[in-house]
Amino acid sequence: MRVLLANPRGFCAGVDRAIDIVERALELFGAPIYVRHEVVHNRHVVERLRGMGAVFVDELDAVPDGATVIFSAHGVPSRVEQEAARRGLAVFDATCPLVTKVHMEVGRYARDGFDVILIGHAGHPEVEGTMGRFDAACGGSIHLVETVGDVGRIEVRDPAKLAVVTQTTLSVDDTARIMDALRQRFPALATPRKEDICYATQNRQDAVKQLVAQCDVIVVVGSQSSSNSNRLREIATTRGIPGYLVDGADDLRREWFEGRQAVGVTAGASAPEALVQQVVARLREWGGTEAVEVVGREESVMFGLPQALRQLTRSRSA
Repeated sequence: MRVLLANPRGFCAGVDRAIDIVERALELFGAPIYVRHEVVHNRHVVERLRGMGAVFVDELDAVPDGATVIFSAHGVPSRVEQEAARRGLAVFDATCPLVTKVHMEVGRYARDGFDVILIGHAGHPEVEGTMGRFDAACGGSIHLVETVGDVGRIEVRDPAKLAVVTQTTLSVDDTARIMDALRQRFPALATPRKEDICYATQNRQDAVKQLVAQCDVIVVVGSQSSSNSNRLREIATTRGIPGYLVDGADDLRREWFEGRQAVGVTAGASAPEALVQQVVARLREWGGTEAVEVVGREESVMFGLPQALRQLTRSRSA
């Protein structure tokens, strides 16, 4: 059985930055450091950081006065920022800059008197954070759309003053279908100048499409809570190829690979490369060949740490 590795795969720049922020805060201030929601959606990453002294909470009311808190890579509603400021909490914001871009778009559209459509998954922290950035005091509304079927049910004040943004980790193909339906119903729909679905999501989905053309089973390393990892698995299954989402090698089942000629392995944007290599090693034990990387799009994006954290790091090392 041939083993092919997607390229690119695994950590993106936003995830790298978020994890680095938590680790730096622990180095500078010691444990505990409080993190609102999972900093990234990966069980192994969260457990490792918890072992270092990070305390993950659902809301700020679980954070003691005077403590240091980090906002996750998925972003937070404005009310959370306001509550943290009111209580005088020390805050480091690990929101992915590409999510922040969407937040800024939503805020601008609200100030300009637009209604906004958000394409995304209900209940996802990124969606909750983005919807919480819309200022209803400006007179408009924000509407969540999950499927093409939702498009016909939207009621807006003025179709000429309507804009759309998207969650950054969606299926590119599914989002394109929803956008087409929205444009048909609302021809004057305002769209972002640059695509909201992030570069890493797009690149990893394109890489899996390459694998699907060469493999008869796909393994995605990532946690069930990870939106972008689930979208990678769906690319395989919607094309009739078995796709499995696993946290690590121990989740693999030998029967998945019986009679298969080639297995493709990839990882969601929040999954560490070490887990990928453990999966590959298990496949080798079961008769797989040495893994071969498929040539993909090179990534060079890097996001810097928050300025306050950089300054503290320099002052401590001086």
